[in-house]
Formats: sequence, structure tokens, C-alpha cells
Amino acid sequence: MFVMNTTYINNKKRIALSVAAIILLGCGWWQISGLTLLLAFVPIFMLSSSFDGSVKGCAKFALWASLILVAWHLSTVWWVWNAAAIGTIAATIIGWWWAIIPLMLYHIVSKRMPKGIAYILFVTAWIGCEYIYLNAPALSFPWLTLGNGFAFDTWAVQWYEYTGTLGGSLWVLVSNILIYEALISRSKGKWALALCKVVCPIIVSLILFSQNAPTKEQYTERKSVDVAVIQPNVDCYTKFDGNTLDQQLSLLNQLKSSPLQSDFILMPETALAESVNERFIAATRIVQLIISHLKLEKSEAMVITGSESIVPYGKVRKSDTNRRTRDGIYYDIFNSSIALTANNPIDIPVHHKGKLVVGVETLPAWFREGGLFGVDLGGTAGQLGIGDKTVPFTHNNIKIAPAICYEALYGHYMGGFVREGAQIFGVVSNDGWWKDTPGYRYLFAFCRLRAIEHRRDVVRSANTGISGFINSRGDVIESLGWDKKGILSATIKANNEQTFYTRYGDYIGRLSLYIALLCLLYTVAILSKRRFYLD
Repeated sequence: MFVMNTTYINNKKRIALSVAAIILLGCGWWQISGLTLLLAFVPIFMLSSSFDGSVKGCAKFALWASLILVAWHLSTVWWVWNAAAIGTIAATIIGWWWAIIPLMLYHIVSKRMPKGIAYILFVTAWIGCEYIYLNAPALSFPWLTLGNGFAFDTWAVQWYEYTGTLGGSLWVLVSNILIYEALISRSKGKWALALCKVVCPIIVSLILFSQNAPTKEQYTERKSVDVAVIQPNVDCYTKFDGNTLDQQLSLLNQLKSSPLQSDFILMPETALAESVNERFIAATRIVQLIISHLKLEKSEAMVITGSESIVPYGKVRKSDTNRRTRDGIYYDIFNSSIALTANNPIDIPVHHKGKLVVGVETLPAWFREGGLFGVDLGGTAGQLGIGDKTVPFTHNNIKIAPAICYEALYGHYMGGFVREGAQIFGVVSNDGWWKDTPGYRYLFAFCRLRAIEHRRDVVRSANTGISGFINSRGDVIESLGWDKKGILSATIKANNEQTFYTRYGDYIGRLSLYIALLCLLYTVAILSKRRFYLD
């Protein structure tokens, strides 16, 4: 039987393979389709096979792999440059680091050990690195988690309710290995196995997609919740400059035009455009105006809005994120969402953002002192306080998650709201820093994945594009696009059930770390034993 020979590949072919890999990797973040990821690593495996396991061979493969990874990152996160050039550079460097580790482990081990060990180590090390990156304090930017590449192919990944996005990464990596093995051997049996691995998850997804249709009895029996979102369309870069009264009055006018019979009305992240002291929230001018309007109209709505909030601690330092006044008073500034109703002028619920944007809201501890690496995107720049709770807001016997922007990138974190009883997801955001680029479109699309993972309908209010509603199978019900000012309303469904993923979180990532470590120890032991006998 003919076997494809990938050993003798010249540089022209390596360039072609590299370009193919970049395109296949990038399509999932270019709003084309994430399905190309299922064979995106095949060209990289071919490149690896063309180099030996010597130091020189490893260095050459590292160079080609690095070119692919850097081009992939730059082609998909370039939009961060609109807010801060350092953001694109940092995201590329850190992302490259976490991706090159499993690729080099695969290349080195595949030259010295059975291919099966190399494959297992590659898959588990890659997913393990994604898991670490998801949970890395102050250095997490999991934009290119492979499972996120299916954000516009939600019909194909309905099984995320069991696995989360790391299950998508597992699907991608195993499919690539099987396709590569089938390609180099031309074995009909291996092609059948590869096809099965690609097609079976899609078939399962289509079945789940049908079972979670809005017309199904299980869905229609859920409690209906009336919701509205406000999109004020304020220029992010002038939002905090000068007098904020005009934009606050404009926001209040939009509230007055909103359907006040709604259970929840959402305003964007930092919509209040002024900081509130959490001891005296009700004394803030715009808060008083909102509460007065709700009372005047006898509205039963809960208004959920974003705001910077200040928590004073006195002369006791509480954490390393504390700031200090000239009088020696310590305090934290949080990016918060607050809940306002006609009946709660004193006890106002507040949620502190727990997943902060790297470089804007948080930095590693060793970067904080000088402030040289912070990025000012308006409002308060530098290290913000970090929330440690995922407690939903409760109103009219409905619990809603008051998530803020970046938090919606983290499936397990959003599951914390559900484990605390959240029946729907609310997300307030301010995506305008990157202008009309893929950034805000993907932040909205990632909410579709969160909807699937936890089977929760999503209500999202952005400062400008994209505000809207998503049902529990990831379908967009209605949305308001870029550079538009407006109000949307809809009736969505509350869900009390917890998915398998909600209960167990990123278990695939945890298992992968353990298996990768065992594979690595096994490899070291075998190679050490061989060297001992050779000596």
C-alpha cells in the first residue's frame, strides 16, 4: 500500500504548509467557520515529520511552528491594536508561549517514543495549557481557545453542555491526528475512523439542537421573563471627559422610553459614567434619578447597570489591589454592575467584576508598582479590585447573572452564577474601544457558547454593538448592531436545570493536566532507562 512520504519536504512546500495552517486556524476567528480547525494541525504535523529529533532539527521546527502561531495570533487579535498596541503584542507573545510548548513536546517525543505516546502528550498538553491560560491570574486572554473557534457554528457544538469549550478543543486535536494518520497511510480503516470522529459529534449536536428547539414542550414550559436592553452608543474615548450630565440625561430618556412592564432592563458597562461610593449608592445623582423614575411610573422593573464603584476600608490595607488617599485611607475601585428598583434605595445589590481585562484593569503583581505597562481606556486606569463572588440578582422570583463583559469569556466562571441559582444570563458590556472590528462581534458570539454550555437565555446590553438576546441553544433572537442607539425588548425563558458542564466545569482541562504529567514522566523514565542500558 502506498504511504505518503513527508520526510523530504523542501522550503517551498514548508511555506505552502505554513500558509495552509494559518488559514485553517484563522477561519474560526474570521467569521468563516471553525470547522476548518478539524484539519488545521495536519500541515503542522507534516512540518514536524520533515525535521529530525536533533537539536538543529528541533530548532528548525520551532522556528516554522512559531511563524505559524504568531501569524495566527496577529491575524485574529489585531483589532486590540485600536485600543493599545501593547495589547496585541502581549496577547501574541503569551499565546505563542502556551501553544509552542505542546507542539515542541510532540515533536521531540515523536522522534524518540511510540507515536501514540506523542499524540496523547500533545493533546493533553495543549488542553492543559489552555486550562492554565483560562485560570492564570492577571495573564488570561483565552480568545484563541480552540473550542471558541466554533462561536459561529453553534449548531455543531450543542454538546458543549457536557464538555464546555475544552471539549471543542479535544474534538479539534483528535480529529487532526486521525486525519493526518489516514492521510499518510492511505488506510481505508483509518479514513473511516477519522470520518467517524468528525461526523459523530456533529450528528449528536444536531440531535441536541432539535431537542432544545424553542417550540419543544420542555422549552415552552419554562417561565417567561420580559426583558429590555438599552444601547446608548456613547463614544468610549470621550465618555469620561468633562461633564457627564448630558449623557446621563440621554440615558435616563432612553429608560423613560423603555417598556416599564419588563422584569429587567439592562444598561451597559460603566453606563452611569461616574463612580459611586458603595456606602452611599442611593445618594448618587444619576441613581436618584433612575429610582425616582421607577417610583413615579410605578414600575416593577429591576434596572441593572454598570458603574465604577468605590469601597473604602479605613486605615487597614485589605489586599494588594488597594489604593490609598493622602489621608491614609485605603480603598478599592471595582468595575461593577448594580441593581436598582423602586423599592431598594438603601440596600442596593452590587456585583464586582471577577475576570478583569489584562493591561487595562489588572496586571501581574510585579508590573503594578511603576504603572508603566497599564493601558488607559478612559475612566479609572490601573489595577482594579477583583470580585470573588458570582451571586445573581433576584427580582420577581427570577435570578439573573449580572456578568460584566470579559467575564462572559469564561464558561466555568459563568457557571458559578448558575450554581448559585441564576436562571438567565445578563451581560453588560462596553465594546467600543476597538471600533468596528471583530472584537465586539466575537464578544457577543462567545455569549452564544455560554448559553449552550449552561442552557441559559442571554440578555446583553452593550454601549454600542452588539446588544441583544440569545436563547439557550445559542440562537440570536434579536440584536442591535454597531454605531446604533436604541432599545430592544423581548420575552425570554428562565431555566432552573443545571447541565453536566455546569456541575463539573472544566473537568477535561483538569484531567488533561494529570494525563500530560503522567505521559511526560513515563517518557522521561523510558528514555532514562534506555540511556542507562546504552551507557
